[in-house]
Amino acid sequence: MGDSKALFVLHESSAGYALFDIVQFEEIGTLLEGAKDTVTDIARFGRAVKLKAFQPFESAQDALENANAISEHAMHGSLHSFLEMNLPKKSDKKKKKYSLGVVDPALATAISEGLKGISLRSDDTVKEIARGCRLHLDKFVTGLKNDSEKKAQLGLGHSYSRSKVKFNPARADNMIIQSIALMDQLDKDLNTFAMRVREWYSWHFPELKDIVKDNYMFARCAAYIQDKASLATEEEKKEGLQTIIGDEETVTAVFNAARTSMGVD
Repeated sequence: MGDSKALFVLHESSAGYALFDIVQFEEIGTLLEGAKDTVTDIARFGRAVKLKAFQPFESAQDALENANAISEHAMHGSLHSFLEMNLPKKSDKKKKKYSLGVVDPALATAISEGLKGISLRSDDTVKEIARGCRLHLDKFVTGLKNDSEKKAQLGLGHSYSRSKVKFNPARADNMIIQSIALMDQLDKDLNTFAMRVREWYSWHFPELKDIVKDNYMFARCAAYIQDKASLATEEEKKEGLQTIIGDEETVTAVFNAARTSMGVD
């Protein structure tokens, strides 16, 4: 990373917002070269990345509102205040220029529109750093010990799922839509299976498919006839075919075709 700008990385967790300061570019620079130990090893990662600020959500409702905003690629007021308070001020001439890393490019666009003059980036380096921040967040934030973050994730996940179901305007139509989709899929599957039955049984009795056009009737005839040679020796099968087909002329045509069939045994 030859970029002379300072780099901050935003991490959105279920417990709150965290802002990390990248203090050793050389250590982080190996990420894109395949050195994954930089991320998984807290000792190395801790030397390269420092926690600058962490703002926990005030309540479960606050966490849900922020999660909804992030999912819609919008900057919530809490995030706006957090970044405005903790990022270097543009008026501070002593601070060198910096970039803010955000994993989601759409959220980065929303932040750039809300906070003018900030340089945003969402490249592979930022994603790798964010992965390490997520992995070691409980090491940086002392208040997240004893599975506190997992509990926050579970609670927020349930609340977020309930809100999406509750506010889904098409929820009344979902069952109808799914039923129609299921019927369409069943129809496609039945047609596929019927074509396979016709294809496979036609190796044995190819003339039958030209006499019996209906797929359901063809499958019943194939299951009843089985060996076409039996039609030449078992006249009693004519009555059974009559029950299936319902037409005496068609039954006679089937018997005649069986006697002269070119299919394999």
